[in-house]
Amino acid sequence: MTTSNSGGKGAGRWSWALAGITLFLLLWSLASIRIGNAVLLPKPHSVLLGFVELLREGSLVGDVLASLRRVIGGFLIASSIAVPLALLMSFFRPLNLLLSPIVSFLRPIPPIAWIPIAILWFGIGDPPSYFITALAAFFPIFINSFAGGNAVRAEHVHAARSLGAGPRALFARIYLPSAMPMISTGLRIGLGQSWMAVVTAELIAAQSGLGYMIQANRLSLETSLVLVGMCTIGLLGALMSVALEALERHVLIPWKQA
Repeated sequence: MTTSNSGGKGAGRWSWALAGITLFLLLWSLASIRIGNAVLLPKPHSVLLGFVELLREGSLVGDVLASLRRVIGGFLIASSIAVPLALLMSFFRPLNLLLSPIVSFLRPIPPIAWIPIAILWFGIGDPPSYFITALAAFFPIFINSFAGGNAVRAEHVHAARSLGAGPRALFARIYLPSAMPMISTGLRIGLGQSWMAVVTAELIAAQSGLGYMIQANRLSLETSLVLVGMCTIGLLGALMSVALEALERHVLIPWKQA
């Protein structure tokens, strides 16, 4: 009975998703017919033809791989710094008092504002894109991880200490597992922010990637190819989010499904 119910829910979810996509394409078609200008808004089938054309040429695959490399690289850099730092700051109060003003100062600065500095520091190409994507992902991951560390229940800490747990055991056995749900939320948000930031960085500081492709086709008024890039970004972002949710469900916090 449980399997049947879960299968029915899955089928219903996909049915609603298909209906939503169909509605979106219908509204898009009606809007493009109403506007009557392919430069302003091409029809969906024109975008599909552009997608097939870029796939046949091989340029789309190269741009996708370039963007994915920058997003994943920046995301991993941000995660490897933000999670340990946030948990350490929640664990050691002096470190929190020392670094909180710096974090509060840097957090409101949008990643796009760092692009001129990134170009001066790293030049044009992959390095500034890694920097921007890592910066975009860092603060969502850090803030959620810090909140997770602060949400650790005091009785769990006291119980572990009464059993002889030292600082290292407290950090690994109490703080990290207790904060993992919030860390997972931060990772999902950070990945989305990193994916959006890479397009911005590639518009200005790169000569490959989906952002660069969008900019090049915008200059030549190839709006259908611009929309190919935008749709590819949306599709890949959704797939990456689904993959991260699966990682959360099976690896990061498997007890959540129990």
